[in-house]
Amino acid sequence: MQTFHHPVAGDRVTIRVPETTDDLGAFWEWLSKARARGPIAVDTETTGLRIYSTGYGLRTVQFGDAHDAWVLLYERGGEHAHYAREALRRCRDIHIHNAMFDWLVLDRHAGIPLENLAPVTTDTRILATLIDPRAPFGGGVGTGLKPLSAKWIDPAAPDTQGGLTAVFRSLGLTKETGWAGIPLTHPTFLLYAGLDVIFTARLAPILRAELERLSVRPALVPYEHTIARICAVMQRAGLLVDREYAEPLAGRLTEDAERYGAVAARYGVSSVNSSAQVADALTGMGERLTERTDSGAWKTDKAVLLPLADLDRDWQRIGARDPNPLADAVLRAKRAGKWGTAYAQAFLENADADSRIHPVIAPLAARTGRMSVTDGLHQLPSSDHIIRRAILAEPGHVMISTDFQAVEMRVLAALAKVRRMIDGFVNGGSEFDIHMFTAQLIKGAGATTKERKLFKGAGFGKVYGGGITTIARQTGAPESEIAQAVAEYDRVFPEIKRASSRWQRQAFQNGMVFISATGRRLPLDRDRTYSVVNYACQSAARDLLGQALINASESGLLDYCRLPIHDEILASAPREDATEIAREFERCMTTDLYGVPITADAEIGGRSWGSLYGADH
Repeated sequence: MQTFHHPVAGDRVTIRVPETTDDLGAFWEWLSKARARGPIAVDTETTGLRIYSTGYGLRTVQFGDAHDAWVLLYERGGEHAHYAREALRRCRDIHIHNAMFDWLVLDRHAGIPLENLAPVTTDTRILATLIDPRAPFGGGVGTGLKPLSAKWIDPAAPDTQGGLTAVFRSLGLTKETGWAGIPLTHPTFLLYAGLDVIFTARLAPILRAELERLSVRPALVPYEHTIARICAVMQRAGLLVDREYAEPLAGRLTEDAERYGAVAARYGVSSVNSSAQVADALTGMGERLTERTDSGAWKTDKAVLLPLADLDRDWQRIGARDPNPLADAVLRAKRAGKWGTAYAQAFLENADADSRIHPVIAPLAARTGRMSVTDGLHQLPSSDHIIRRAILAEPGHVMISTDFQAVEMRVLAALAKVRRMIDGFVNGGSEFDIHMFTAQLIKGAGATTKERKLFKGAGFGKVYGGGITTIARQTGAPESEIAQAVAEYDRVFPEIKRASSRWQRQAFQNGMVFISATGRRLPLDRDRTYSVVNYACQSAARDLLGQALINASESGLLDYCRLPIHDEILASAPREDATEIAREFERCMTTDLYGVPITADAEIGGRSWGSLYGADH
């Protein structure tokens, strides 16, 4: 038996590593007594982060309470693996930090279904997020185990990952190769593995007490754990990659990047990734750049180049000016290069043996609770079919996308009690268009599509917190027109400004924390209190999607679900049952928010995700 001791908050804790059958017997005796005393903290150490990659391995499984930890050497197999699996099966009250990862690891590599683990798990990361969802760069502690332990348990809590990284370097390993390459019985590796469960065990009751002290709505805890389970099931299912399409696509995108790069070179830009070269060339062409980076250089990011190329966020022509050929070429060269490597090639490299990728779904990614998906799938333009064409439904299935209809504006109307908006949503019928409705309120029955776009930008500026400059860039309209549109928007919908002022006052009285419609704590930045409208709307919209996922799961649709993307659910369903399943998804996503109908439309495509965006397959 290897044994380590370490001080934690004035206590001397013990980490044990069984090596013999007798040692494992001692672990079993401890487990029986510890289970009777209360929850058991669980953690794993693995060879990396990509759970479904070839050669991935589960190295250790840790069990612990506030004073003792046991690190079982799962990688050795035999009795070590057997005892770990049996312990997991017998634990009925578990604490895990970042549970989705460990659920999936143990599901895939230890044969313990996440459906068995999830109902008995409390995720301390979820508890911490409900207390303060801010990342460190946003003024919060973050949700990492080390900083949370340093704040709530012991300021001297070791940075386990940082300490291990130093060990990796001493062994000639990198941060990426170290987890697989460090010897299984390395003392630092084992010590830190054990400390993680001890910190998790100590953290859980402290966080629960803090949630109670802050009067966080208790229902949010089981709600978020249910959503985490649903997202883990979708991540496990993964997305099927069409290799026959993705391989030549990677080559075509490389060629496109080179072709547009050659166009940029004709204007003196040898590297489209050089902001200085692009800025010099654009100013030499007579373009006026207005924004600088913190270091004083001219900004030439996508937000700057799109309007110069007369393109909106979905890469559609705005019609506001003649496109600048250099801005257009730089944008297209960078996009083709990114798509070729970050998507087409990455899909091929990251696919498992069954040609599936398993993007990580983060249910609580943003301060507002908004979800995110890795592998860049949240950043694809809404009009794109090229990359989405590489993702397939299951054999014999078709893709279904069920999307909330104008959910941001419906939420804004409901939360701010915007009388005219609510009347439109309630009485406007199934074809009601809130943005044309707004344009007609302001400009009369003859309002044009251009005016609709203008007031759509003003409306989204309210929801997303965009200023005059941002809206002008996105719509292509002059700032003077946008300023006038926003003023007219406030005139016909005065409740929005009143709600913003009211919510900001409430936040000031609550220590700069706004409480969302569902009871979520949303800290505000003192220099950006106007963001309260964005936070209120985005948080409520996220919780509508979360409840829709729960409804879908309870209705037997979870096996069809593949991804939550912004305000939609992507699904793969048998072709012959697609119509019925699509109607059921619509039902699960249809509800009412303070008298405003929240509606959803399901679209049935073909075999590929791209078919929902114009692809022919």
